[in-house]
Amino acid sequence: MNSGKYVFAQLLQFVDRYEFDKCVAKYDGDFRTRGFNCWNQFIQLFFGQLTSRNSLRDICVCLKAHKNKLYHLGIRKYVNQSTLSRANEGRDQRVFSDFGNYLISKVRPMYSKQGILGVDISNEVFALDSTTISLSLKLFGWAPGKYSRGAVKVHTLLDLRGSIPAFILITDGKYHDSNSLDILIPIPEAIYVMDKAYVDFAALHNIDVCGAYFITRAKSSMDFSVVENNPNIDPRTGLLADRTIILNGYKSKKLYPGQLRLVEYYDSDKEVELAFLTNNFEVSALEVARLYRHRWQIEVFFKWIKQNLVIKSLWGHSENAVNTHVWIAICTYLIVAMVKHNLKSTLSIYEIMQILGISAFDKTPLKDLIAQDQKNQSVKEQKLLNLFDAKS
Repeated sequence: MNSGKYVFAQLLQFVDRYEFDKCVAKYDGDFRTRGFNCWNQFIQLFFGQLTSRNSLRDICVCLKAHKNKLYHLGIRKYVNQSTLSRANEGRDQRVFSDFGNYLISKVRPMYSKQGILGVDISNEVFALDSTTISLSLKLFGWAPGKYSRGAVKVHTLLDLRGSIPAFILITDGKYHDSNSLDILIPIPEAIYVMDKAYVDFAALHNIDVCGAYFITRAKSSMDFSVVENNPNIDPRTGLLADRTIILNGYKSKKLYPGQLRLVEYYDSDKEVELAFLTNNFEVSALEVARLYRHRWQIEVFFKWIKQNLVIKSLWGHSENAVNTHVWIAICTYLIVAMVKHNLKSTLSIYEIMQILGISAFDKTPLKDLIAQDQKNQSVKEQKLLNLFDAKS
């Protein structure tokens, strides 16, 4: 890359403008936009996410202070807060959600060869869960939540090979988690790991019919009969039982008429007994427990985006503005993941995000910026190893 370009401008080279323009044209996003089009809206919001600006005002003030550099940053011109706010409120959020889904389709294969620690299977493995963003119901009247409060839920299907989201759905706080299974299109042979909030036997049966697998927590009130017990259980591994069951309840049996597998496991770390429900009879009972343990990666992902992206304080009040905001945050995560892969960096996405956030106005070539930090890290590790060798 040209060493004369700012780091932010170099980052924009990773964004496919042609694909973005296709999304804009699909929804006629630039209709009557004059100079401030959807692309300029996207890169200014992307700048806000990358540099952790807390509000639209912060973004506008920062860009105005560097107005002589905007052309070289790739930004056509700065606008005031009201113009940016009106764009978020009025321009179809599907422009950004479609582009986010395009980035997902591009970035996920980059990490598809990563394995899952402690699990030796070739299937695609996904974790499904949601995170809640608490809001004021007075300002966000369209997003009711629990206990007379406002809330927005971000339902996420996370590919556990690389922690890249494969599906995003943004709803109000009262939208039940299991309803997202009705929208999800299962991939044959894939394994979907979920908590007990997703025990919807009609949806789980649909996953089974599509040739996919699920692993979820069984509810304590579940009524069932044991068809077969697996006698080859080693209690030293933490396994308590591995059973083939059928449901007894009139409604549940009608919704899921087939056989299920119930694996009971004792978690010695938390000193609790867990019961897992799955339709996968091929993997071992211990692998079922291990796969469910990896569901925690989606909790780590939610914690990461809330701590490192501007997602808890939203830049607009309407449903359209909130959807636009969240999708720009997801796009930022995916673009940084793309940079990490293309530059073959050993640094984490978090570390690269921190470097880029404070280097937007730097003119160091992006590859050198990341490589230099990797080099410094390697030198520190080598010094540490030499120190231990000297002591031994």
